[in-house]
Amino acid sequence: MTEELIAQIDGRTARLRLNRPKALHALTTAMCEAAIDALMAWRADLSVEAVLIDHAEGRGFCAGGDIRMLAESGASDGVRAREFFHTEYRLNHLLFTYAKPTVAFMDGITMGGGVGLSLPCQYRVATEHTRFAMPETGIGLFPDVGGGWYLSRLPGRTGQFLALTGARIDGAECMALGLATHYLPSELLEDMKTKIAENPQEIEAILKEASVEPPEARITANRDKIDRLFASDKYEDILAALAEDGSEWAQKELETLRTKSPQTCKVSLYLLWQGAQQTDFADEMRVEYRVGAHVVQRHDFLEGVRAVIVDKDNDPQWNPATPEDVSDHLIDQIFGPLNADEEWTPLKF
Repeated sequence: MTEELIAQIDGRTARLRLNRPKALHALTTAMCEAAIDALMAWRADLSVEAVLIDHAEGRGFCAGGDIRMLAESGASDGVRAREFFHTEYRLNHLLFTYAKPTVAFMDGITMGGGVGLSLPCQYRVATEHTRFAMPETGIGLFPDVGGGWYLSRLPGRTGQFLALTGARIDGAECMALGLATHYLPSELLEDMKTKIAENPQEIEAILKEASVEPPEARITANRDKIDRLFASDKYEDILAALAEDGSEWAQKELETLRTKSPQTCKVSLYLLWQGAQQTDFADEMRVEYRVGAHVVQRHDFLEGVRAVIVDKDNDPQWNPATPEDVSDHLIDQIFGPLNADEEWTPLKF
């Protein structure tokens, strides 16, 4: 067990509490292992009727994964990075298939790994502090932890828009897109957790009673533009559509995309295309593990982390430098299968 994850029984519920405040609760391999151990123990514990997931202190729910470790590993043999992905994806799949009700409190920054923890949950509570994003294309990564599954199932082309641009959306927008199931004022959360712990069979009624009408969702006003300009699964078509549109909104999004890794933008589009066709979440995680194992050792991820997180010059030199230079053959390589003994596998119950 690690002190960075608090696993505890609270009344008739169990709680997973992320406890790495200085890193905005970014996940480590040890945190994922501890969460798996706790969830597996609670599966057979009849006194546990539901599981609540939140953060213990500080800002943010979860800002993602341990990116520095991933980059350091990717620059060498990639073993620790693959170990992290394998463990994290097992946790994601375990939550997706968990038999007992699960409630995620997305209060604050909910990005990357935090998305992977919250979206499998049956109940997903957003607040006025929620800031949801999958910003991976800005560091040469891709929207993993089930992103190919979840984002491809959002209304219209909003999933493709979020995956490519890394746009941050708030709690009201999460409600409008179906990413959250309830919207509560943050001041009510602790009272809700207490009530649920006392009567977990009434989770839905408790959350519904406390829910309030969220503010108007900004993304709703942009849906027509998003659906029209992000309509293609070919990245070059999206760039051309934005350039031709000429509106202030389109130009802003075009400038945003020009800062992203062309390689991982194409990877992301293909990931969502295939994710929409998956019928088993385990198969989605298997594909994403292959992509992660390949991408983490490629130039763009190492360069993206250097530019955005290490040196912070925000001037990554992508290679390939243009979308046209990212060949179909390269995408096929990134999505290619691993050796049989290296493939991702779900937990055995």
